Amino acid sequence: MTGMELRQLRYFVAVAEELNFGRAAERLLIAGPSLSQQIKALERDLGVRLFDRDRRSVLLTPAGSALLPHTRDLLERAADLRRRAGRLSGSEPVRLGYVNWLPPDLTARTAAVAQLHIDAWIAPSHTQAARVADGSLDLAVCWVRDEDLRQRGLHARLIGADRLYAVARGDDTSDVAARDTDVLLDGDTTSWSSWNAYAELLARDTGARAVRIADGGITGPAFFDHVRRGGRPVVNSPKGQTTPLPPDLVRRPVVTPEIHWTWSLVRREDEDRPAVLALVDALCDGVGDLGIHAPDAWLPAGDPHR
Repeated sequence: MTGMELRQLRYFVAVAEELNFGRAAERLLIAGPSLSQQIKALERDLGVRLFDRDRRSVLLTPAGSALLPHTRDLLERAADLRRRAGRLSGSEPVRLGYVNWLPPDLTARTAAVAQLHIDAWIAPSHTQAARVADGSLDLAVCWVRDEDLRQRGLHARLIGADRLYAVARGDDTSDVAARDTDVLLDGDTTSWSSWNAYAELLARDTGARAVRIADGGITGPAFFDHVRRGGRPVVNSPKGQTTPLPPDLVRRPVVTPEIHWTWSLVRREDEDRPAVLALVDALCDGVGDLGIHAPDAWLPAGDPHR
């Protein structure tokens, strides 16, 4: 299989996980029109339609749903082949996994340090941390708590942070107190375990109202529908932070306190390979405070950077 074909399969997996071409393009660091063209080319090569899409939504077709696990398996086997070849040649790449955010200057920071392979399987924070612990990944950018680090034998360094905002109806873009917001918790704990833990602590500490849902509406069109149905601003998750808002909704800064989400670069505690440790330093040195220790900043209990 050619490099171009493998890249198309990675694109398919990204769109299938995001169900949004714009977010998938941002994640893949490519232009949206290029991504759309590559998906269409893959559909032609396979002879099946992978997605049903219109101006408002993207859904997997039955064929797309059936092919997705096989595609992930194929990409994992291709990655395993590269790892085996790297071990034989003495230049095994460092494998990095992530959730939905990577440093924008990732390539510039790491190019001269080590050979870096960005893993094709995008998964929730708790899954990526577990993959580092079991050796499937060398590093991961994810959200973790102190208890996760202790239980899995991991070490974390701060690599990034998001200040979360709320989404509301109307045209009022003024600050909103955290206690006057809603925060969603989804019943799908496989996908939203980390966010649910964060959201529960946010509600407990700030007085935000926890709203339990069961439709995957933490992000995407379903999230916007929750905002429209409710009477209060709804805290946006890190995965939804970069998604353009529909014209009838606005972004409102959350204050008293300002709420932050941290991104950790995690490795195994016993990691001693020079290439891995050098990459950690290259990515984390000079990151700074990122506003998470400001007087009105909030981080949940157990955050390793609190």
